[in-house]
Amino acid sequence: GQTKSNFFFRVKVCQHPHNGMRCWGAEAVTSLVKAALSHTYDPPLHQNLKLQTCILGPLQELSTIHQPDIRQRQLECILQILHNNGDKLVHGWPLVLGVIGAVTNDQGEKLIQTAFQSLQLVVTDFLPIIPCQYLQVCVEVAAKFGLQHQELNISLTSIGLLWNISDFFYQNRERIAKELESDLSENDSKKLGMPAFDSLWMCLYSKLGKLCVDQRPAIRKSAGQTLFSMISAHGSLLYKDTWQKVLWQVLFPLLADVQKLSSQASNVRDDAATGNILIHHSRDTAEKQWAETRVLTLAGVARTFNSKRRFLQPIGDFPRAWTLLLEYLETASLCQSAEVSLAALKSFQEILQISKDKPEDQKIEGLPQMAPPPEEVIHRTEDGKSNEQVQSNKLSSDVETEYDLSLWTAAWKVWLNIGTNSTKPPKVTNKSVKVYVPSQAFLTALIQTFPYLFEHIKPRFVTADLQKLSSVLQMALSVPVHGDASPFIIPSYPEITVTPLQEAVLQAMDVLIKAVHSGPEQMQSMYPDIYHQLLTYVEYGVRVPKYGQIEAKAFGTVKGPQVAWVTMNFVPFSEKCVEMVVDLYRITARHTAVINGHILENIIKAFRLPLSYKYGCPSPTTWMLVINSLLSILTIGLPVARKHESSFNGMWSELAQTFEEFLFSKSPSLPTLSVEDFQRDEAIDCKVVQLIRDDILSHTCSMPGDFVKKIMQLLNKGSIHATPSDQFIDTESSRKLREEFAKTCFETLLQFSFISKSQSEEGSITKVAVLSLLQRCQDVVKKYVEDERLSGKCPLPRPRLAEMASVLKAITTLISSLKKAPPGNVERGVWNQVIQLYPSLVDCTTSPSPSVCKALKDVLHEYKDLLQPLNTATQNGTV
Repeated sequence: GQTKSNFFFRVKVCQHPHNGMRCWGAEAVTSLVKAALSHTYDPPLHQNLKLQTCILGPLQELSTIHQPDIRQRQLECILQILHNNGDKLVHGWPLVLGVIGAVTNDQGEKLIQTAFQSLQLVVTDFLPIIPCQYLQVCVEVAAKFGLQHQELNISLTSIGLLWNISDFFYQNRERIAKELESDLSENDSKKLGMPAFDSLWMCLYSKLGKLCVDQRPAIRKSAGQTLFSMISAHGSLLYKDTWQKVLWQVLFPLLADVQKLSSQASNVRDDAATGNILIHHSRDTAEKQWAETRVLTLAGVARTFNSKRRFLQPIGDFPRAWTLLLEYLETASLCQSAEVSLAALKSFQEILQISKDKPEDQKIEGLPQMAPPPEEVIHRTEDGKSNEQVQSNKLSSDVETEYDLSLWTAAWKVWLNIGTNSTKPPKVTNKSVKVYVPSQAFLTALIQTFPYLFEHIKPRFVTADLQKLSSVLQMALSVPVHGDASPFIIPSYPEITVTPLQEAVLQAMDVLIKAVHSGPEQMQSMYPDIYHQLLTYVEYGVRVPKYGQIEAKAFGTVKGPQVAWVTMNFVPFSEKCVEMVVDLYRITARHTAVINGHILENIIKAFRLPLSYKYGCPSPTTWMLVINSLLSILTIGLPVARKHESSFNGMWSELAQTFEEFLFSKSPSLPTLSVEDFQRDEAIDCKVVQLIRDDILSHTCSMPGDFVKKIMQLLNKGSIHATPSDQFIDTESSRKLREEFAKTCFETLLQFSFISKSQSEEGSITKVAVLSLLQRCQDVVKKYVEDERLSGKCPLPRPRLAEMASVLKAITTLISSLKKAPPGNVERGVWNQVIQLYPSLVDCTTSPSPSVCKALKDVLHEYKDLLQPLNTATQNGTV
């Protein structure tokens, strides 16, 4: 008792206002403590809890004194005690750790450094001998050093100590758990609400969670990385009920705090706080620094949900936790920080990853396959069965729980909300005001998420969902690129390819098409909507979509980043969509939904736009691909149209208009177009006429009369050589006359103007065909006579002479066929038009061309049977 009184007397001396007295008092207390600990006792000191408390108590009392010199001597004494008597401090550890942890922000750096030196020694050398019931105190003291603001390096190092402590817990888990349970009474266990060992981990996670919202960015980053690495490495030690507490007491409060503090952070650079230190522009404001913390936290929680799904899934309120996490991800995805929004989408992808056990043939191409890290097998029960195995068996008995449609439906709704709100065009009231537009990386990540999500919601995916998806895809594609970033995002000539965003959209459409094709009949009713979406994309290759009120320059017209916004290049994307339309129609042309949905008519309407532009298209490859694709589709679709006439009534006029606008385009060819390219284009025009000949005129009986009449007019128009110049003689333009095209049109007219011997025979002549041919012949002959008269001694171009000779031969063949036909097959008006052609033929007899003269002689010979005396009936009943 006297010793104890002496101790406390000296403690009071340490509080004396005189500096010398305080120093002597501190020296006396510390010397007595060290001497008392070094003395030999019976029973030994480490077995006498009361004596240890009596000796160390006065030393702890010095912590109430705020004089730095007293605290310095106290902490130096603690360090010496650890070196000399650390192995004997059994029940004295709470007092020693209490002295070390009595640090505050008001104390100087030297005191904190000395105290931390002692803590490092405890963690490094004495953790194995500290009684397990005092380990939580060690965690709390280490966390205090993380929270002090005097010395940044000490705070960072203390977080490393927490990681070392967690490793110690993990490596000695069986011994620690056993000792804690033996020291814990039944009432204490009920108060904790979890096993004592799990309570130790909860303390560790909670302390790190508080460090994750520290005001210093470096501390937040280090603590966040340590917390989530610790959960990933050692989380499998926890029981199911403890995981519930980790979610609701650590992770979700952390998300809420970070979100709140991030939204309140200043976006103005604080030069006073940074001083002369150079800081990268991406971290030069508090708002940007908190954005990094928010990214780290979102990624860590999402990774925990993904890798620890087998432990979290059996928790009763897992659906609530899942929904709350999705809400945090949605809020973060819609914030106007490009870094945070993109990271939120990546975290969204993280929780949607398909299982590593999924067969290869069921995996989706597009996103990288990210399998959860392998779990530790921890023995937690007496029979040797691991906690992981217990949870895994429970989960495997109810596979539907993991892929519960309600959970994925909630994720689908969140995806739609993110897609709809993030792609909504901003209101531009003042051009000088900076507007936020989502980046291409963000939109790409958003669309890339859909295929994985679709795999889970496919059973509940209906037409309304497809329409909402289509809206998101269209708006995402229409988002322009900022002018400063355009050189790095938009491919330049000659390496023009689809952008990552466009590739993601194509991937999404491909996944949809495959699912609909292999799905039930109800799902196959979505074919019209899929076609509508693809055909809308086809239009983008010619007519770039507009994004709200933002004025953007078209791709290819911008040289340098001097404009605010630039539209994407849609040509490669549009052309790939054309190919997808052809492939899809090839397998669905006869499907009821496709026929009833007037898909062929819609395809023709969509293709009509680039075909009417022709040489006006941004890229010449577009109209070439579209016309070849249309020919392939018509080869498949026309037989279906003839079989289901009532469902294709509106298609014929659209088809005729498309043919006319393509074959006789209003956009002239480029002056730089070479003769070889012109001949290539002419060959394409001839392919169109060949399709008309083989697939349309050969089946006119099942087509509307107005359509056939329009086709005949097109052939008439094309059967005469047209020159781009108004002059009747133009050597340069004559090189580009569509001679082969005119010949093909004329031959087609001639083929379907032959008179068969029976009216019911296939291919018999029609009144429209004959009258059209005769009218065209008369126009050619009259124009030839006029141009020859004007040319004087200068001969007409060779194509004009060849055209005239071809027309004369056609007239010869036609008159010969008319004379052989049964009298009832040829109407009176036809003979009248043949006779009216005679004077024009006579005017051609002055032609200097030998080929024209020879053909003219043959046709005039055919008129001998028509030369009869007046008022005498001819063989065919005409006068």
